[in-house]
Amino acid sequence: MIWVILCKDKPNSFKKRMDVIDEHRKYLSTNPIKTLLSGPLTNEAGDIMNGSFFMVEAETIEEIKDFQINDPIYKAGVWDEITISPFNKRVDNLSNSLN
Repeated sequence: MIWVILCKDKPNSFKKRMDVIDEHRKYLSTNPIKTLLSGPLTNEAGDIMNGSFFMVEAETIEEIKDFQINDPIYKAGVWDEITISPFNKRVDNLSNSLN
């Protein structure tokens, strides 16, 4: 099943995010979950990260929660709101543009 995870940072947490960003990237490089698409949310100028987006494959929400609680950004208390939702892909123009 495909899931979308949307994590919004707490206000004024950019420094805390940057303090653990290398650990976060290292964690993601271990492939703790099958990630289809991911990246940071940003301000409108695109120069300040203020959240995270993941599209992943997992059988259960428990797999997602395990993935989240082991993420260094989560452990550092950066994320304020986390939304986890099953996703039914109907249109995918992104994959077509990568060919």
